[in-house]
Amino acid sequence: MATTEIRITGFGGQGIILCGYIIGKAASIYNNQNATLTQSFGPEARGSACSAQVVVSDDRVLYPYVTSPQILVALSRDGYKTHKDNIADDCIIVYDNDLVTLEKHGPKVKTYGIPATRFAEELGRKIVLNIVMLGFFGAVTGLIPKEALRQGVETSVPPGTQELNLKAFDKGYEYGLQVKKKVKATA
Repeated sequence: MATTEIRITGFGGQGIILCGYIIGKAASIYNNQNATLTQSFGPEARGSACSAQVVVSDDRVLYPYVTSPQILVALSRDGYKTHKDNIADDCIIVYDNDLVTLEKHGPKVKTYGIPATRFAEELGRKIVLNIVMLGFFGAVTGLIPKEALRQGVETSVPPGTQELNLKAFDKGYEYGLQVKKKVKATA
């Protein structure tokens, strides 16, 4: 892997920035890679457009801004619509399939959907949907090892919430492994 650009998009209150932060932390601190994080959000605290851009590289990151992401993580329909046309030709799109309806993309684009919000609600806290998505992202992309991502979650979430967040991560990761297995079987 040379450099991978990741854009995570949704709306304020979904934990978009925290998700990007954990990816960068897992890559740089727990996997000996280099990472940068930039963020963008509307003036409202919740409900406005929000995105996190992470660049992960084995070498120094010379330009910290995402221009053509190889991975797009979409947690809202508006976020997906805003960024869907500015992706790499061979982009991996990871999305909440209860909230986002994909449009047609080029033949090299791979898409992986998960009902992240529903899974988070089943765990008892909708607020962990970003961590469910993080686990799913880890499984379907294979960009950062599972243990590095788990350590990133454990050391980044508020004290007392680690157990719930790790359950959310594991739920997303296991679902991602199942989805990858199905995709591989049909290929």
